[in-house]
Amino acid sequence: MGFYHGLSAEAYDRQYTNKALIKRIVDYFKPHKAKLIFVAIVVILQGFTGSMPYLLVSKVLDEGAAVRPDDRILAILVGAVIFIEILGYVFFHIQQRLMARVNADVYRSLATDAFAASMEQDLAFHDKLSSGRIVSRITGDTEDFITLIRLTMNVLSSVMQSIIVAIILLRTEWRLALMLFIFVPIVILIVSSYRNVARRVTTRGMRAMANVNATVKETISGISVAKNFRQEESIYADFQESNKTSYNVNVKRGFVLSIVFPTMRTLSGISIALLVYFGALSVSQGLITAGAWYLVLLSSERFLMPILSMTSYWAQVQTGFAAAERIFALIDAEHTVIQTGDKPAQALHGDIVFENVSFSYGVGAEVLNKFNLHIKPGENLAIVGHTGAGKSSIARLISRFYEFQEGRILIDGTDIREFNIDSLRQQMGVVTQVPFLFEGTVEENIRFAQPDITREEILALAHEIGDGEWLETLTNGLDTNVGERGAKISMGQRQLVALMRVLARKPAIFILDEATASIDPFTETQIQHALNLILSQSTSVLIAHRLSTVKSADRIIVLDHGGIIEEGTHNALLEKGGTYAELYNTYFRHQSLEYVEEAGKFLK
Repeated sequence: MGFYHGLSAEAYDRQYTNKALIKRIVDYFKPHKAKLIFVAIVVILQGFTGSMPYLLVSKVLDEGAAVRPDDRILAILVGAVIFIEILGYVFFHIQQRLMARVNADVYRSLATDAFAASMEQDLAFHDKLSSGRIVSRITGDTEDFITLIRLTMNVLSSVMQSIIVAIILLRTEWRLALMLFIFVPIVILIVSSYRNVARRVTTRGMRAMANVNATVKETISGISVAKNFRQEESIYADFQESNKTSYNVNVKRGFVLSIVFPTMRTLSGISIALLVYFGALSVSQGLITAGAWYLVLLSSERFLMPILSMTSYWAQVQTGFAAAERIFALIDAEHTVIQTGDKPAQALHGDIVFENVSFSYGVGAEVLNKFNLHIKPGENLAIVGHTGAGKSSIARLISRFYEFQEGRILIDGTDIREFNIDSLRQQMGVVTQVPFLFEGTVEENIRFAQPDITREEILALAHEIGDGEWLETLTNGLDTNVGERGAKISMGQRQLVALMRVLARKPAIFILDEATASIDPFTETQIQHALNLILSQSTSVLIAHRLSTVKSADRIIVLDHGGIIEEGTHNALLEKGGTYAELYNTYFRHQSLEYVEEAGKFLK
């Protein structure tokens, strides 16, 4: 079985250059330009305050206060240093508060964009991809991206301070300063050499974590099945496999990312040792003063620390860039369902025509090949056939959940691609084979389809179905909490709530992929009442699994390998004795009253 799918990239993944990623990141900062300018001013002031104590001490040394101590000068020096450090803390606090607000705003914008991109994607996108991996990008990768933003601001602040210190060093002793500056291109060279391999192992690490998340989500969602078949150990083994792979990949990632900082510390130590040696020589030869040497040594630490900080952040920066790449890939993923127009779909009659439509799910055999079908306005069409015949595909194409490759689909004479997709779906009601209910009450789930419907209108609709008797079977009526995915109510009750959602919308086109689960006679009667209400006011496409639904249809088509092989009414097709009669005897006959009576006689 196995939930583990390897570390391969998703179909929509893409690689971005550093330049492209940085440009996208900058775009998220543009609305906060005023705050960032103010932060930049504060950072500059912070850089100056950070360097001032060294300048003051250096000046005192050069004036000889260290040789002939003066209590008044020392007191002023100590007071000035304390004041400057407090001022530096104030600037730092202001910077952190402003950046916390900017980071929070950017996080919200990015998470919103990623979630919106996921919601706007076609059903084909979600059918092909694990929901756990998508969730991992929207949550975990977004958090890693924000870490990159925080580090970026810290790096920019550090760079600003290094520039200020560099100016001071050059004005103090340019020869020693140039010796120190040689260290910078070496750092850049080392970091650049590791960049590509670091990005690669970091991306693999994030894919591994996405696999773990997907495994956990799928396991929890299917826990009842696992317990029913006593497969907890098997699922645990699958989790251990993906978790072990994640562990191995991330250990390797840690090894790669841990190389840089120790290397930088070693180079830093060498550069300071050289400054001590050549600085001492310069002082002894009278080339520079002791105060200048002191200033260069302390300022070199101030200059090097931001650079070392950047290398210590390097692992997180690579993680952030990899996260940004994954998030932007989700946001930029192309849609497969393409609308060529923006025509509003208002007051549709429900005339549906398939003209030579060919369709396949990606790479593979065609599900429909030059398929033709005309569904008249107000007609109730039942579609039957063996598994894989193309029944659900027809429903998905009408709903614009998938894109067909050839031909045309017309609704009221207009190409389906020319409609505004939101407007078109407002005219449709879809009930899937396993109705999905959101956590909340029955009323909230019904209102999901029509937010402006009142409670009184919902109750009126509910009482049109068997005088509302089905509501009495719910613990608290409309206020009954359905639980996650509707787990707290029966399958039949879930179907009734799903049908009520459609009744609330009053669609021109109704698509039903009927549930195969058996339900009690009372609930089936209520479901049939609800169906009759919907069928009486819409063009209906019914993927039928119940005899009552098939018999109530105006026309039945029988599909086989994407083509219509029979069509007609229930009685006419039975008399024909073809494929439909075979399907009836296999799937529907046991639901008939005649079959039940015959079985009763046999048992007697």
